[in-house]
Amino acid sequence: MIKVLKVTNAIIARKYHVIFWLGYFTFNFIRWGSYFDDYWYSLKSNLVEFPIHMTVVYLHIYILIPKLIVNKKYKEYFVAMLLLFAAVYVIRTGLNYMLVTQNIWPEVDGFQQAFTFNHIVAVVLGELYVVGLVSAIKLVYDWLFELNRTKDLKKVQLQMELDLLKSQIQPHFFFNTLNNLYALTLTKSDVAPSVVLKLSDIMQYVLYEVKEPFIRLYKEIKYVQNYLDLEQLRYGDRIDCSIEIDGSIDDVRVPPLLFLPFIENCFKHGSFGDVPMEVRISFKNDTKGMLIFCVENSYCEKIIEDSVHGIGIRNVTRRLELLFGDEFELTKMLVNNQYRVQLKIPINKG
Repeated sequence: MIKVLKVTNAIIARKYHVIFWLGYFTFNFIRWGSYFDDYWYSLKSNLVEFPIHMTVVYLHIYILIPKLIVNKKYKEYFVAMLLLFAAVYVIRTGLNYMLVTQNIWPEVDGFQQAFTFNHIVAVVLGELYVVGLVSAIKLVYDWLFELNRTKDLKKVQLQMELDLLKSQIQPHFFFNTLNNLYALTLTKSDVAPSVVLKLSDIMQYVLYEVKEPFIRLYKEIKYVQNYLDLEQLRYGDRIDCSIEIDGSIDDVRVPPLLFLPFIENCFKHGSFGDVPMEVRISFKNDTKGMLIFCVENSYCEKIIEDSVHGIGIRNVTRRLELLFGDEFELTKMLVNNQYRVQLKIPINKG
């Protein structure tokens, strides 16, 4: 199943806006009330100034940044900020003068006049502090939002590629099995009905049970055993197969359809001579967080050299890279006319 991402913007919930401004207002109220030892004055001045702060902040983060900064209209942004701060100074100074105190700059000793250079700088710097603080919070939030969305997109892309690879493996396997069944029907073999039943079990597993990225190992082993039974029905006494399990696998989970391509290769590349071909398969929980899968068979070098359609192995290797990165180990070796493939993957429990 492909996960569909809902495209959303980095919107901060309204309650967090309320919490922030209430917290900031309380901090400023206590700070300046303590500084002047006049909490009534601090309350009145903050009630006048905070609506201005909020208006400037929201104009900046929701209009000026997206429309001017994002579009690289830096000159227009600079002019807009100058005009905005000029308006802020006039409105804030006027309201303070009419509603709070005629001493428009009580932080400085003596009675100060409005529209002096130092007072303008002080007011603008105070407004810049608020705008800078809130804009920094918003930009960090946007950055984290985009970071998480990028991670989600990568996960979806990974899952889509894994699903594609898995969908390629399934038809590949069924194509091979149907070819085998076709050969049996041509010879009117008595084992053809058994092949149909085994194939039905495998199709049920692939189509209805393989839904999650990881499944229990014992289910995958049962799936492998059904495949071996199919090959046993086809080749009879010419093959000798066995599966060995070492360690507890009750809670081990593995990617579905991971091991079969390696086992399929045994029958494509194996040597069917006078001596039955041996296929030895083992699963080992090494108690160190790794599952070791090994398959070994007698082989025919000419068949290996002539084989040019290794779709299954290429798909499995790509799946391993996507799922485990560099945490898996895949080795292939030839020992005494026995071709051996060993795969180590991290154990996923659940």
